[in-house]
Amino acid sequence: MWFNKRSEDIINELSSNLINGLSSSEAKSRLEKNGLNKLQGKKKKSLLQLFFSQINDVMIYILLIASIISAIVGEISDAIIILIVIFINAIIGVIQESKAEKALEALKSMSTPKALVRRDGNVIEIPSEEVVVGDIIVIDAGRYIPADLRLIETANLKIEESAFTGESVPAEKSSDIILDDKDVSIGDQHNMAFMSTLVTYGRGIGIVVNTGMNTQIGKIAKMLDAEEDNTTPLQKKLAQLGKTLGFIAVGISILMFIVSIFQGRDILEMFMTSISLAVAAIPEGLPAIVAIVLALGVQRMIKENAIIRKLPSVETLGSVNIICSDKTGTLTINKMTVKKYYINGEITDLENIDINNHETKLLVYGMILCNDATSKDGIQTGDPTEVALIDVGNKINILKEDLNKEFKRINEIPFDSDRKLMTTVNSYNDKYNVFTKGAIDSILKISNKILVNGEIKEFTNKEKDEVLKASNLMSDDALRVLALAYKTIDNEHVAIDELEEDLIFIGLMGMIDPPREEVKGSIELSKKAGIRTIMITGDHKNTAVAIAKELGIAEDISQAMSGSEIDSYSDKEFTKIINNYRVFARVSPEHKVKIVKAFKSYDNIVSMTGDGVNDAPSLKAADIGVAMGITGTDVAKGAADMVLTDDNFTTIVKAVEEGRNIFNNIKKSIIFLLSCNLGEVVALFVAILLNWPAPLLPIHILWVNLITDSFPALSLGVDPGDKGVMNLPPRSPKESLFTGRMGILLILNGILIGANTLFAFVLGEYLYPDSLKHAQTMAFVVLSVSQLFYSLSMRNETKSLFQVGILKNKWLICSVLFGILIQFAIITIPLTATIFKVYSLTLKDWGIVLLISLIPFAINEIVKIFFRLSDKRKFDK
Repeated sequence: MWFNKRSEDIINELSSNLINGLSSSEAKSRLEKNGLNKLQGKKKKSLLQLFFSQINDVMIYILLIASIISAIVGEISDAIIILIVIFINAIIGVIQESKAEKALEALKSMSTPKALVRRDGNVIEIPSEEVVVGDIIVIDAGRYIPADLRLIETANLKIEESAFTGESVPAEKSSDIILDDKDVSIGDQHNMAFMSTLVTYGRGIGIVVNTGMNTQIGKIAKMLDAEEDNTTPLQKKLAQLGKTLGFIAVGISILMFIVSIFQGRDILEMFMTSISLAVAAIPEGLPAIVAIVLALGVQRMIKENAIIRKLPSVETLGSVNIICSDKTGTLTINKMTVKKYYINGEITDLENIDINNHETKLLVYGMILCNDATSKDGIQTGDPTEVALIDVGNKINILKEDLNKEFKRINEIPFDSDRKLMTTVNSYNDKYNVFTKGAIDSILKISNKILVNGEIKEFTNKEKDEVLKASNLMSDDALRVLALAYKTIDNEHVAIDELEEDLIFIGLMGMIDPPREEVKGSIELSKKAGIRTIMITGDHKNTAVAIAKELGIAEDISQAMSGSEIDSYSDKEFTKIINNYRVFARVSPEHKVKIVKAFKSYDNIVSMTGDGVNDAPSLKAADIGVAMGITGTDVAKGAADMVLTDDNFTTIVKAVEEGRNIFNNIKKSIIFLLSCNLGEVVALFVAILLNWPAPLLPIHILWVNLITDSFPALSLGVDPGDKGVMNLPPRSPKESLFTGRMGILLILNGILIGANTLFAFVLGEYLYPDSLKHAQTMAFVVLSVSQLFYSLSMRNETKSLFQVGILKNKWLICSVLFGILIQFAIITIPLTATIFKVYSLTLKDWGIVLLISLIPFAINEIVKIFFRLSDKRKFDK
């Protein structure tokens, strides 16, 4: 811990020299020993590795085996179709994954290109990669810190650390030792400067204590490198489904092998039967369809200002029940803003400012004139606190540029962190006004009068207590308070040490980084949807709680915990109490990851939002990390699953709604496909058990699974969303895909489609007793068309097709019509009829098969009537 060591001791410990720095030879030796001062990253996967990782799935293995067996027994067309499906699925995955891992590249790019160091007694500029431990670094405004430094000398030094610590304003730095044996949070280490932070004011000298991966930002890089990608609930369910279907396929194949032996069938027929049943049990197009539906969801998300970097994140959004949000720039606007001011014994909201009042006018004028920030043509520079004071004038059309021309600055005493004051002397009519602004306690010490209602009075202890009480009230609301005093002098040539004495107190201004206006409504909507919002910030506890109370996240400070308090608990103890808290303040990157993991231990689906470098590890550790697109660092964007292009918390809620609807659509697609496959299994299984000829050939099943089923499944995947989806609680990640009525509908429709197909086959044999091909053709067409009609009833599990709107999903209507048309072409065109071994049906045959195909659709619509009646009875109770 460098912060609690004396700078002299550190210089000796690191064998350095404050005046001369390191020698060139010593620096070279250390560079060779410790390596370059840059961030490292693990080796990226090649495109070939990414491709093979996509096919590392049980369902894919089974499909590959089915393809090999199909080729062995001469069904080359079947084998080729299966391989095409596998290839398409893998390519979609590779395209998405190849765009994903850019976090470490972004971290590396943050390294500053040049650094001022003392070497051999001279100050020279070198590439920051060549900085070594023990180097003496010269710091000035506008430069990035090249490595982690222990500060030795400082002069009004301020460093911008918001992307690192979450602080809204630059941190004031000093070289004073911190006398604390315990861990002190990064935001409180005032005598340290960290790699890649920006010096905004003042100057200083520091000694390098850590470089490269040993720096604080290097530790974050290690955490990003070590944190593995999380498997989403849908991925887990599909993987389990693949295993289950694989076992079913193998089981059915073995069973049919045994049955075939008893039936006296030949070996080739046994192989063909086994393949038919394996193909029937597995929805070959399922992985590709789910990937495509997710990809289409990504395109819809872009219109809602949310860019999805990883496909499964769309589905994960629908399960989110906790949003851990960074405060600065996410819940707040990341801009210090004056909210209240105090004059004449009263605190007033800035919205009610009366510039015609003498004290108010003098307070605004003084705060703008005693100010080094600039604001011109919409471009603002300087300390955020001073910019906030200029903004007060901009709101009421009092511009700093105009004031500076009218009341020219004659003299000044710059701000000093020891005095906590800044003073300017401005020409004011025929005389000169001295304006001094600063901390309330410093102003009270040098003020002996007070301006009240146009009258200058003695500043008694009683009145000072009143001012302090007003200041404390503002501080309780987490406002940062600045005081202003003045005096009028006849002669500009007053001694500097006399300027800051015998002043007249004017008033106070209180400022804060305020919450975004639209966020409160979004948090309220999230509550209705069963989603908890947790604030995690590097800012102080009081400031965080004030914002949290205003937004409805927390009720009081008892629901807040600081980083130092988190450290006092073991991981196990912390997990037990995590649900009692809504605000976590003054936290480090490690704390953020600890918080996210603690919430996840309760099987919550956790989203983490943020924009800074310090947010990156927790963004990656969360189930879904959300980065800000405008204010967010490249590091945060690289580690996130989703990036908001408008930096708006409200967009997250919209994305959750979209995610819920997309998951529901995926669920419809999966249930639809599995119902159809179950129907095929029922038809083949029953026929073979009864020692009938096979009603369907393997190529028939493959065609239906890959072409006829795929288009309706995709169309169900883009079904218009349910507007009431946010009135429901989040979906449990443990919830089965077949929970509730979906499981009932799956089994019901599987049996219906299977029975329908068998009925068509038996009817075909009856009508055409000498033509097995004719009967198989009728079964093939009924299987295909009945599934197409059935897809229309899958749009909603309780509402009829007419209630949801027949033409609301035009893609589905087109899919049904296209499916019937292509089925007609398959059995009518001689070439395709030969390939598929089918017979051209007559007009009468078509009438029969279309009527039979409508049976599952009609029964589903009738079943929905009973579902609606059941729901009505539950609601009435």
